[in-house]
Amino acid sequence: MTDRTIKFSIKEEHEKEIRESLQAVYNALKEKGYNPISQIVGYILSEDPTYITTYNNARSIIRRVDRDELLQSLVKNYLDL
Repeated sequence: MTDRTIKFSIKEEHEKEIRESLQAVYNALKEKGYNPISQIVGYILSEDPTYITTYNNARSIIRRVDRDELLQSLVKNYLDL
């Protein structure tokens, strides 16, 4: 047993979940022959889930992520913040 305290960040864990979800959706779209970037952008702009395939539960996965949080995460990562 160690006396060291382990630091855990819920925010970092949530960012990781968003990243993994987006990657899974991207992969499913790509495997089905879609342009993943265009489809994901279409979903983000319209919030219409039909932009995302049901293949590999991609549509269910993307709908678990709040759209505002997804946008915040994308901007944050784009700007390397």
